[in-house]
Amino acid sequence: TLDFYGRLFNMPAAQRRQRVKELIEMVGLERDRRRQLKEYSKGMTRRIGLAQALINDPDLIMLDEPTTGLDPIGTRDMKDLILDLRRKGKTVLLCSHLLPDIQDVCDRIAILHEGELKELGRIDTLLTVRGETLIHTKGLSPEAEREIRAVIDRDNAKLLSIEHPTTTLEELFLNIVRESQAHPGRRAREREGGPR
Repeated sequence: TLDFYGRLFNMPAAQRRQRVKELIEMVGLERDRRRQLKEYSKGMTRRIGLAQALINDPDLIMLDEPTTGLDPIGTRDMKDLILDLRRKGKTVLLCSHLLPDIQDVCDRIAILHEGELKELGRIDTLLTVRGETLIHTKGLSPEAEREIRAVIDRDNAKLLSIEHPTTTLEELFLNIVRESQAHPGRRAREREGGPR
């Protein structure tokens, strides 16, 4: 199968053999390379599909529902492969309704609802809960919690972090759908900055 796709890109035979070997190893199918595709599990089929998409080493990879129907291990393996592609400088355009998977692997998202773009931006920015700040301290007594900012200095407590808590991608999506239904025709707005 991979050799066939390599031929579609007019890859020379030696280059095809090398690339097929690399991809089979990359997607973890070395032990199964001699099996027929009809014997592959759903997870194996997804991985060979990813290898097909990578045969010509593209800079942009488009994946549609790459984890649908996979068991938890297959899902984790596929997400790890996608993250590895990102680390290698590839752009992965991923379409999925499995929002936790999107949240695990994407750094930018676009949310569509009823065919319209409703939200676009960095996932960390979009998931930041507006108007809330979390102060994480160490060494405060229960009494000190009542006056936390003053007590940090007074008790010589160590401030570990000040964060802006985030929501989940699923909750963001549902909020956008509710907002869209309440205000039909609202268009997407891109948010790139820090906390809103």
